[in-house]
Amino acid sequence: MPQPSSPPATPTPKAVPGDSVDALQKALGAEHTAVWVYELVSAFLPASFNNALAQGATTHRAQRDTTERALTASNATPQAAEPAYLTPKPVTDQASSLALLVSVESDAAVAWRSVLENTDDADLRRTALGVLSGSAVRATRWRKSAGASPLAPPMPGQPG
Repeated sequence: MPQPSSPPATPTPKAVPGDSVDALQKALGAEHTAVWVYELVSAFLPASFNNALAQGATTHRAQRDTTERALTASNATPQAAEPAYLTPKPVTDQASSLALLVSVESDAAVAWRSVLENTDDADLRRTALGVLSGSAVRATRWRKSAGASPLAPPMPGQPG
């Protein structure tokens, strides 16, 4: 009789270089915001968006948790999430929800690009590039859903 498999062990996070901590804290802030935004906009989007919203929220939660563990391993106290965040414009419908999703993914890309620019650590750079790319792809998908043009900026993660 087969034994039930145990969940995979969570790898011990590697400490990040001290000069990368500030940028990583800002990236953590962007992840906190993204998690909150995905929950907020779910109230304004039809069920056809549920899978994309769930995937985006799950991804940002995982990135938030991994970032918190890396900061803790570096003897830094991860910044806490705010109870709520101010949105650039009121969120009242599908159009404003999609615009906010584009904005939060763009902000996350900017934050992770800053991590790239503020570390020489190969593992952290690889992680930051992967997260930046994921946010750029999600932002492009949300722009497409909103009917926006252009679908993607020439340099994702470039501060606006």
